[in-house]
Amino acid sequence: MTEQEIEDGKGLAIISYLTIIGTIIAYFMNKDKKNEYTSFHVRQALGLWAMYFILAWVVSGLDSWFATFGFWLFFGVLFIYGFVNAIAGKDQTVPIVGDLFQKWFASLGK
Repeated sequence: MTEQEIEDGKGLAIISYLTIIGTIIAYFMNKDKKNEYTSFHVRQALGLWAMYFILAWVVSGLDSWFATFGFWLFFGVLFIYGFVNAIAGKDQTVPIVGDLFQKWFASLGK
C-alpha cells in the first residue's frame, strides 16, 4: 500500500472500529473506491464485532463476574489495538485472531 492510499482510506478505517454501524457504513462507502487500507480495517473490525456478539452470548450464560470482566478486557484491548493502528496508518492485524479475519472476509473490498 502506498502512503497516498493509506491517507485516503484512514478516515473510513477509523470509522469502521467505532460501532457495528460504523463498520457497515465504512464497508458501503468503500465499496466503490475499493481502498485496500480501508478494506483491511473493515475486515478486522467486522471480525471483531462478529466474535464479540458470539462470545457475549456465551459469556452471558456463565453468570460469572470474572468471565464478564475478562471478556470486556479482551475485547477492549483488541478494539483499541485495531483503532490505534487505523489512526497510525498501519495495516497490522489484531493479535490472536486478526489473520483469521483477513482470511475469512477476504472477499470484502475486492
